[in-house]
Amino acid sequence: MKMKLNNKGQTLVEYVLIISLITVVAVAVVKIFGGYLKDTVTKMGCEMMDKQFVEGSKIGEGYCEGDENRLLGD
Repeated sequence: MKMKLNNKGQTLVEYVLIISLITVVAVAVVKIFGGYLKDTVTKMGCEMMDKQFVEGSKIGEGYCEGDENRLLGD
C-alpha cells in the first residue's frame, strides 16, 4: 500500500520563515537608516512649506525653521 505524503504543512512553515526573515531585515533597515529617512522627509516638508531646513545635533533631529517650539520631547 502506497501512502501519499502531504507537504502543505512544510510549505506553510517555509513561507512563515521567509516572511519572518523579511520582517527582521526590514526592522533592522529602519532602525539603522531611520534618522536619515526622518531628515529626508522633514527636509521635503520644509521645502513644500517654503521654510529653511535646520539640521539637528544628531541624525533625525532636523526641523523646519520656525518650528523649534513644536519639537517632540520638549
